[in-house]
Amino acid sequence: MSILNDKEIPVGLGMALAQNLDAMKVFASLSESERDSVIARSHRVMSKQDMAGLVDSLLK
Repeated sequence: MSILNDKEIPVGLGMALAQNLDAMKVFASLSESERDSVIARSHRVMSKQDMAGLVDSLLK
């Protein structure tokens, strides 16, 4: 999908971020370790709704 600091963003996470531009801005502003944590959490997500919830949680 996209590459941010030489790391690929999983497709599902990238799609969910693309649907929530405010969360995408927050994700882009995170430190590398914080982004890595979100990416790791995204690997455990099993549904589109849960991925949307993960992305929404970036705004809290």
